[in-house]
Amino acid sequence: MLEIIYQDDHLIAINKPHGLLVHRSSIAADAEEFALQLLRDQIGRKVNPAHRIDRKTGGVLLFAFDKVSEIAMQQAFMENRVKKKYLAVLRGYTPDAEVIDYPLRKENGTLQDALTNYITLERAELDVPFGSHLTSRYSLIEASPETGRMHQLRKHFAHIFHPIIGDRTHGCNKQNKLFKEKWDMETMLLHASQLLFMHPVTREEVTINAALQPEFIRVMQLMGWMDK
Repeated sequence: MLEIIYQDDHLIAINKPHGLLVHRSSIAADAEEFALQLLRDQIGRKVNPAHRIDRKTGGVLLFAFDKVSEIAMQQAFMENRVKKKYLAVLRGYTPDAEVIDYPLRKENGTLQDALTNYITLERAELDVPFGSHLTSRYSLIEASPETGRMHQLRKHFAHIFHPIIGDRTHGCNKQNKLFKEKWDMETMLLHASQLLFMHPVTREEVTINAALQPEFIRVMQLMGWMDK
């Protein structure tokens, strides 16, 4: 059963598990379950996505009950009027804070401005040899993307050579292999932790928070971050 973390007469949000598609897609023919259908069946009402997050990303996923709210929220996301926060585990030690201002190319080749702010919350050094290094270093960051480009966080962190652990497309294959072989972990460690926006109907400020999923918590414990 999906975890419902917000609901009113117009909107509903779930804490999407890692690996669950938002809806049916021709590029993921292997999938048999989808957040959209699962939520409809669970609450017995029609809903439509107000935005999208990657299949491998966990966290806040917002739906609308009515067309007016759906269109209004989609517009708010497109115009970057929704404040978003993400948590991610990255390879290496990241700076205390950084702004990544790096344009990203669309599928048609057009360049789009893309801006990501992040702060480093924790760092860990594990007694696990990796390549020529005697230890392995990781960082827990909180990212606040100012724009909403396709795979923006995944591409931006790969660009600064601190890829997200578990990202098979843009990440470090050697690190992903290490996590799979040593800790039996294949989850992409990216979590949509918060959405903040003005409600399209009531005009009140809404904040929706999503707790970490079990796979993410397991890595937090492995790093020693849950004890702080």
